[in-house]
Amino acid sequence: MRLPRPRTRPRSLAGQLFAMQVVLVAAVVAGCAFFAYASGREQAKETAARQVTAAALAIAGSPSVREAIRTPDPSAVLQPYAEKVRKDTGITFVTIMSPDRVRWTHPDSGRIGEKFLGHTAQALRGETFSETYTGTLGPSIRVVTPVRDGGRITGLVSAGITVERVSSQVREQLGALGLAAGGALALGGIGTYVINARLRRHTHGMNAAELSRMHDYHQATLYAVREGLLMLDGRRRIALINDAGRELLGLGPKAVGRRVADLDLPAPLTGALLASEERVDELHLTADRVIVVNTRPVVGGEQRGTVVTLRDHTELQALSGELDSERGFTQALRSQAHEAANRLHTVVSLIELGRAEEAVGFATAELELAQALTDRVVDAVAEPVLAALLLGKAAQANERGVELMLADDSLIDDGALPTTLPHRELVTILGNLIDNAVDAASEAATGGPDPATGAAGPSGPAAVPAQRAAEPGRAARARVTVTALAGEDELLLRVADSGAGIDPDDAAEVFGRGWSTHGAGRGIGLALVQQAVHRNGGTVTLDRGPDGGAEFTVRLPLTTGRSTTRTTKESTA
Repeated sequence: MRLPRPRTRPRSLAGQLFAMQVVLVAAVVAGCAFFAYASGREQAKETAARQVTAAALAIAGSPSVREAIRTPDPSAVLQPYAEKVRKDTGITFVTIMSPDRVRWTHPDSGRIGEKFLGHTAQALRGETFSETYTGTLGPSIRVVTPVRDGGRITGLVSAGITVERVSSQVREQLGALGLAAGGALALGGIGTYVINARLRRHTHGMNAAELSRMHDYHQATLYAVREGLLMLDGRRRIALINDAGRELLGLGPKAVGRRVADLDLPAPLTGALLASEERVDELHLTADRVIVVNTRPVVGGEQRGTVVTLRDHTELQALSGELDSERGFTQALRSQAHEAANRLHTVVSLIELGRAEEAVGFATAELELAQALTDRVVDAVAEPVLAALLLGKAAQANERGVELMLADDSLIDDGALPTTLPHRELVTILGNLIDNAVDAASEAATGGPDPATGAAGPSGPAAVPAQRAAEPGRAARARVTVTALAGEDELLLRVADSGAGIDPDDAAEVFGRGWSTHGAGRGIGLALVQQAVHRNGGTVTLDRGPDGGAEFTVRLPLTTGRSTTRTTKESTA
């Protein structure tokens, strides 16, 4: 996301860093060069001092010098000797003098016989010392040492190098130092440019203010969207997640940094999050929700990650189930209207034939049959929503040739259900269980998929033969038995069918998403039942019913507080 740029746009972040780094590198190189120069100058002075000290000591210790001092004209012998030593060692001057500082030698022969300019007191005491002094040749680094002859000081030797010569040597070294510093500066500048070019690519040329604003917009967008947003890094760890994502996945505030595989999510959902390919509008279930998952890989940068969006589909799925029920009711009413018309024609025809008593008897029998079920449901179930649901499902089942029966021990008084137990949850639980049972009973009775739905029974594999309906002790007609009983502490809902039952191999998986013998696009009903039961702190169990088919038993607490007991999945089929 690029932000609008002002007319007078400041330098980009990469440009600012480049300028700062160039200044820093230049300062470091200049500092190092100055330190090297100062250090080299001091080292040159120390080297010069050592050089003249060695020369002076060597001259003072020479026997030929002591012998020449004993002669009446020491200069005649010492001047050529001193000049030879001076030239061989490369020092500036060698001065040999008497104890009273009269020169016997000097690079300028005209200065011989004059007084030595400098200090000699320490040398006269037998010490060798060095100093920087300005003499006839200018400032120089010099050493003065005594000449001993049998324990007596008979002369002094001074050797030195002018400061100018030392400086010239340092200046010669400074050129090489400058070339090295220039090379270091150029190399540092090139490296800085390369690094900042890479930074410029990653920041897209934005300056610090733009990056800050983009971060603020990013944070605001992240927490403003109602959908869950999840970002995974290359190691499939959570790099970022918003509040909606935490809520949909049931994660705590410390989810960032955890691996997806360690989140204890359902296996299909974990597989979708870990997939390297793109996923589009996949439906997945958590313990409490139905969510739609979309994933998109992120390619670029140093690591590859994934962006995941999560949409809550729970309410939409519940509404879709209610819409399916309404459609079923409409179809049942249409069929009943058609059947009622046929029966009315029959009554009219009997009257036209003069057989009025038979017409009255036929009409009365039909009314009694319909009213009996209505009275039974209304008397036993005073909860209007459940009563309406049972009557509607009974009409649907009748159209498919399945008898829907209400167990004799069913009883729910008016007001027995607390307001904390939503009616929608009851419709989801009981409606899906009855639909599955009717499908299973219809399949077992017809020997194959229901012609009305084109689906095999949900309570068992389609491969179970329909001839089981003719086995001894088995009901001749497809039947579904519903028990609805509200006790003091819990609500009991039990649905049993006369279908083929549950294969033992599938008993542990019937509540998972996608388990169905209906075909593609089905298999979410029992998963929704389990979710609704779990949300309300209840349990759901699976067993074999008295008619040989499946029997689902749901127990929901009727207390105001909901327990946190997990949904039980078990089967003894």
